[in-house]
Amino acid sequence: QVQLVESGGGLVQAGGSLRLSCAVSGSTYSFNAMGWYRQAPGKQRELVAAITGGGTITYADSVKGRFTISGDNAKNTVYLQMNSLKPEDTGVYYCNARIIIHTSWGTKDNDYWGQGTQVTVPS
Repeated sequence: QVQLVESGGGLVQAGGSLRLSCAVSGSTYSFNAMGWYRQAPGKQRELVAAITGGGTITYADSVKGRFTISGDNAKNTVYLQMNSLKPEDTGVYYCNARIIIHTSWGTKDNDYWGQGTQVTVPS
């Protein structure tokens, strides 16, 4: 049973920094990709940043230049360094891990999610 646990969230002033971490247990496989999503009140969950096992990194336009994702695929861990935080960064941040399964009919993405950690940046 795969479990993801996020930590590092909290309340920080605009312009401040936070570092989120995600610890994964229960899997003997490396994930094809890991990343961070966030969900603000009344909004849909959105991709913040992701990193593949091959080192390819994707950021949402809104966080480019401010956030940095890093990970250790062998240890199934991922981090998100968040700098220059803004009120619009407020939300629940979820860690995601993906395993891509190849079958005779195609591929299937299996996603695992943490419980989330709250990040609050007051106006």
